[in-house]
Amino acid sequence: MAWGNRAVNARDRPCGLALTLLLLLLVSPGEALENGLARTPPMGWLHWERFLCSTDCAGEPQACISEQLFMQMADLMVLEGWKDVGYQYICIDDCWMAFTRDEQDRLQPDPDRFPSGIRKLADYVHSKGLKLGIYGDVGNKTCAGFPGSYGYYDLDAQTFAEWGVDLLKFDGCNVNTVDQLADGYKNMSLAMNKTGRSIVYSCEWPLYMRPFHKPNYIEIKQYCNYWRNFADIYDAWNSVKNVLDWTAVHQDSIADVAGPGGWNDPDMLVIGNFGLSWDQQVTQMALWAMMAAPLLMSNDLRQITPQAKALLQNKAVIAINQDPIGKQGYRITKDNNFELWERPLSDGAYAIAVLNRQEIGGPQSFAFSTTFIVNGLACNPACSIRQILPTSEDWGLHNWISFLKLHVNPTGTVLLKVVVIKEKLFNNKQESPAL
Repeated sequence: MAWGNRAVNARDRPCGLALTLLLLLLVSPGEALENGLARTPPMGWLHWERFLCSTDCAGEPQACISEQLFMQMADLMVLEGWKDVGYQYICIDDCWMAFTRDEQDRLQPDPDRFPSGIRKLADYVHSKGLKLGIYGDVGNKTCAGFPGSYGYYDLDAQTFAEWGVDLLKFDGCNVNTVDQLADGYKNMSLAMNKTGRSIVYSCEWPLYMRPFHKPNYIEIKQYCNYWRNFADIYDAWNSVKNVLDWTAVHQDSIADVAGPGGWNDPDMLVIGNFGLSWDQQVTQMALWAMMAAPLLMSNDLRQITPQAKALLQNKAVIAINQDPIGKQGYRITKDNNFELWERPLSDGAYAIAVLNRQEIGGPQSFAFSTTFIVNGLACNPACSIRQILPTSEDWGLHNWISFLKLHVNPTGTVLLKVVVIKEKLFNNKQESPAL
């Protein structure tokens, strides 16, 4: 969110840890904090990019940040199949609070927009088989100027736990020093663990730390379940490109730390909104799957098109994103306007994405050898290849010296899944791999 004194535009994060304080203190350097949460990237819906800080319920009732909005989204998550394919979090972002704490210094929701209170909203969301996320800030105020958690970490953690919150997105605005930033994220992690409630913890720690010094991702993963690295995403192709460029440039320092329990967060999915073409929406979905990113949609589920809905609910793409070994993908080559990305999957499979960065003209052809895929190992002796996006298509059997030729639309992506054929199984098929 671009509010207040935030040094860098940042946005969301779901956070939570449900271990005991003792286990956190005993964790050895280099190990991830194991709270049993976020074993795969969290999936859900978050209000910010689409609805921002809209608080005028009289003038804009359909866009107002209110309990009604979140109840409607929870209803649709169940009725329209989102829950069935893995989306489970309904996340509140900034602007839900009253501008002051109550007489006991506890955070409180705006009484006009959340008249039933957060506990009742959480109960409603839970009754749908879903989970509720909420927003806070490590500093004195949130990015939009509501009360921050500085000096109240234990009290706010206990409040969230008593309300039945399942995920905390913890922003980094209005912090006075780098030490206050780091200590604040650690202290809230400890405070949530002490509540005994399992709360996924989303941090923007590295985003706000980076202007001052290089983030320590091993340390960050000891406290957070996922973390933002780059600026807020917008409903625009240029914004999506910037996220991809930043990730590729920094992949050597961020990709290996990601895995079950802790993920790099490139920010929200803006698919189904206004700023991306169809091919650009395909690219965001494909590359977010490749990056093992949290899939947190920020759109209006009441108005989404069938095409955008089908893309966001594509089970084959979601399976890549949610692959249990949790290896983050990476860019392996950049050739003129084309980028080739690779992601290891379970059972020796791989996902491959070919992105056409050209923004003029028509579809372009891109040919590459299967020797590029894991240095030729993925298709030795043979592999089967299926296209996942933009359409589903079986490409048959190939070997380690096959050449693949793709036609990719400008700003579009072709997403493939490569499955290794073991030699014994391949011989039983009595087929020759395609050349």
